[in-house]
Amino acid sequence: MSEYQYYEFSAVDQPLSAQQQAELRARSTRATITPGSFVNEYHWGDLKGDPLDWMQRYFDAHVYFANWGSARFMLRLPLAALDEAVLADFLQPSVAAADTGYGDIFTVTATATHWILDLSLCDDSGDYAHDWQEDEDSASAGWMARLLPLRDELLRGDTRPLYLGWLARVGSEEIGDEDLEPPLPAGLKNLTPAQMALVEFLEIPPDWLTAAAANSADLAGSTDTAPAIDAWLALQSPAQMRETLRLLLQQRGQEAERSLLGRFLAWQRVQQMPGTAAPSERRTVAQIEVGCTAAERIRLEREKRERDALAARKRAERDQHLLQVAARANAIWEIIDQTLQRGTGGAYEQAEKAVQELSEALALTGRQAEFRTGLARLMQTHDKRPAWVTRMRKAGLL
Repeated sequence: MSEYQYYEFSAVDQPLSAQQQAELRARSTRATITPGSFVNEYHWGDLKGDPLDWMQRYFDAHVYFANWGSARFMLRLPLAALDEAVLADFLQPSVAAADTGYGDIFTVTATATHWILDLSLCDDSGDYAHDWQEDEDSASAGWMARLLPLRDELLRGDTRPLYLGWLARVGSEEIGDEDLEPPLPAGLKNLTPAQMALVEFLEIPPDWLTAAAANSADLAGSTDTAPAIDAWLALQSPAQMRETLRLLLQQRGQEAERSLLGRFLAWQRVQQMPGTAAPSERRTVAQIEVGCTAAERIRLEREKRERDALAARKRAERDQHLLQVAARANAIWEIIDQTLQRGTGGAYEQAEKAVQELSEALALTGRQAEFRTGLARLMQTHDKRPAWVTRMRKAGLL
């Protein structure tokens, strides 16, 4: 298997300047570079730069994968977007985890202005769930487009992506049985498409997700945010409002929107944090694992019912087809006879399949004697064809 690596970076809050694009071009002559992105594939060699450093200097999101099972997803968010104490709950060092030999699957780096969330996967089993491939469809999975909405969700105070990062730590055995889960977000039973993509990207087992979500409250229905917006606007100083208007007049509307929304959401989170489980309700990993075992049993039973139902449908469809074959038995014998007259290997193969299907059809309708009579008549006509006779004997039809 040849080597294949895919790197994609995205600039969201601030487009790359011409100077920044030139700096990146100096690192790669083959990459596709725009004011909003850097994309490159490698069949040999590697990225001439440190992805974490590039996130600190240029970008707001990064996706990487390689066909030997490594994958990585990073997000950069303003410091005001996430409270340090909130992050700490999901990054708490384990008191009882085994040493896996790998680096942490979920880490956060703080810069002077931003948090950088770093989620990594190292699947060296050889059976990659992502099926990264070295072909034109390798990038078409669209992981950046699927995962990037997580950034806006985090900016809006949704901690479900953080909990999924912690759950991935459980799956990689970074977390021990006696460790407590972080505060449980509401809405784990109904993840967003981006959150489901993160589950897939990090290969979080579905039974662990089901068990973890069992105690998660439903999300509150949508509410009118106008009163909150009015309350926040009343707190803004003239200088703050002028800064926003200045950005708009400088045709930096996206930057103005992001800045304004970020400040509003940070204020809103302080006023009312999203629903989480009380500390006394937080489970140990061992308790969640009990639920995981039950979820696995239920899932396997459901999958068996689904397989049985599918098999029953296929049998019914097959039986219906065979009844139609049986109704045309005389015509089919004639078609087989005409096919054998061509005397080619392909004709013999086609005829054998037709004979086998006719045998099954007539057996279904209790007409085995009729089949034996028809086959004897056919063989009497074509018994001078050694290849055909041999084929019938190998098939157990003679």
